[in-house]
Amino acid sequence: MARYSMGGYAVGEQTRVRPIGDGPQDSPVGASSLHVLRFLAAALQAKAVVEIGTGSGESARWLLRGMVPEGVLTSIDADPAVQRAAGAALREEGIAPSRTRLIAGRALEMLPRFTEGGYDLVSVGVASTDYPLYLELGTRLLRPGGVIVFAGVQLGDEHDSRGALATAIRALVKAVQDDEELVPVTLPTGPGLLAVAKR
Repeated sequence: MARYSMGGYAVGEQTRVRPIGDGPQDSPVGASSLHVLRFLAAALQAKAVVEIGTGSGESARWLLRGMVPEGVLTSIDADPAVQRAAGAALREEGIAPSRTRLIAGRALEMLPRFTEGGYDLVSVGVASTDYPLYLELGTRLLRPGGVIVFAGVQLGDEHDSRGALATAIRALVKAVQDDEELVPVTLPTGPGLLAVAKR
């Protein structure tokens, strides 16, 4: 598995984007990628969110902070042990089990089973050569006005521009630019975020 370092984050293909060193603060005001996720969830008044890559559960916690109180977060991760640990951490935070749906499996296999147009926000928290597929499957899930956000899309100068991940990022950006129904913005925070709104 190829690994990269992006702006203080270590990422590997199909792995969770994780902070190295000092992570985001719990302060309500900040510019970390987690603050952005909470902001988007709040701005969208999100009731239904899909997260690809559960990781430690930290991003789930921030998404839930931004969502409406009755909102439900569906988080997918291929590693059941990681999900169990994340679920336990969320319970320790006092988050009710009814607010999360943790699914162990490959996101590319799970996403086609979800309700088309049934979600407000899709968060892709993995750096993956499958970015273009996540765009296709994720935008299908979004309601009009919904947003899909990708983490790990900023490559530093030290990275091979011909590598598989760089190629996937270029393909993702081109697909977004070619679709008039999508409105993108890039945010130079953390490992680089690309947020895409569906008209």
